[in-house]
Amino acid sequence: VGLKMNVPRRKLQTVLAVLPAITSPTVSNLTDDNYVALETIIDEALVKRLIPELKRAGAVGIIEYPLNKIIY
Repeated sequence: VGLKMNVPRRKLQTVLAVLPAITSPTVSNLTDDNYVALETIIDEALVKRLIPELKRAGAVGIIEYPLNKIIY
């Protein structure tokens, strides 16, 4: 599945530490310099455990979306 979220810049390293990714997550700047947008692809089996960890680490506005296909 795909996950998107916003993360306070000051908590980015904490969120990245709990976030698995196929290679590495995409981190994009937002108009609010205090936050970044983060997007990654993870195994669906991890989502139930991972979302509470991400929230504790500081992520907000978490979106989970299904994927049709991943091509390596």
